[in-house]
Amino acid sequence: MATERQKVSVITGAAGFIGSHLSDYLLAQGHRVIGLDNLNTGTLRNLEHIDTDDFVYMNMDITGYIDIPGEVDYIYHLACPASPIDYLQIPLHTLKVGAVGTRNALGLAKAKRARFLITSTSEVYGDPEVHPQTEDYWGNVNPIGPRSVYDEAKRYAETTTMAYHRQQGLDTRIVRLFNTYGPRMRPYDGRAVPTFIRQALEDKHLTVFGDGSQTRSFCYVSELVEGIVGIMNSDYHGPVNLGNPGEYTIKQLAEMIIEMTGSNSKVVYQVLPTDDPKRRRPDITLVKKLTGWEPTIPVDDGLSQTVDWFKKYFEEEGTF
Repeated sequence: MATERQKVSVITGAAGFIGSHLSDYLLAQGHRVIGLDNLNTGTLRNLEHIDTDDFVYMNMDITGYIDIPGEVDYIYHLACPASPIDYLQIPLHTLKVGAVGTRNALGLAKAKRARFLITSTSEVYGDPEVHPQTEDYWGNVNPIGPRSVYDEAKRYAETTTMAYHRQQGLDTRIVRLFNTYGPRMRPYDGRAVPTFIRQALEDKHLTVFGDGSQTRSFCYVSELVEGIVGIMNSDYHGPVNLGNPGEYTIKQLAEMIIEMTGSNSKVVYQVLPTDDPKRRRPDITLVKKLTGWEPTIPVDDGLSQTVDWFKKYFEEEGTF
């Protein structure tokens, strides 16, 4: 009796925060994983713990030609600068990744007859006028604002993905990720969780933009990865929200981290960046209906694990 061939998954952006956790998950599921990354914002440190021949890393810029030998079953397209610090410093490359990189990844899926999933973002909703955000909301995005290089790159990537599905018959999936946190975040990437943890551990003041009343929803990375794979294994082609519907103000998040770290830090306020969304919370009714997925890790527990990881990271770096 013939044995079933080992499934092969390609992950673009595999050395990134979420990409590395997805690599771990798929390897644990018995997949062979081919991880692509040009290390623009990712780091090999996120992959150095992987010790198996079932993982292959390829240093590759997906805005160029993508060539993968052999059969491929699944393509998880995660590659894209995702923090404001990154996409504001490299706006043209961010747009190119969303447009050319996505087209190349879709072309690979077509050539390999592979199922394709793109990680989009809650940023496609812009500064939303609908709360919580549902997948049928078209968004409130400033197309020429400083954040638009990321927002519109992702919106265009969704459009391209659906065009390949409709015209080429490609088997595609779209997930819109809301704020995610956990181990392996970059301490200087500018996002709230790693910034606040780093500042608190250094006993520096936590910098909150605006008055801190703007809200976000935070999903622990291990649960998000389970949601991504669940949608890949579903039969749904339209956009699906993935995130934790718990809603916290940025000020609340800062205060939680100060208390959790025992820091002497205080909260200080800075000018709110242009087009910064005031409220952000996912409606996850659709994903629960499709897969039964629902996050269960409390923010306190997830933050505690993240703080512990950052403490170890800074100790290894000799920061303190």
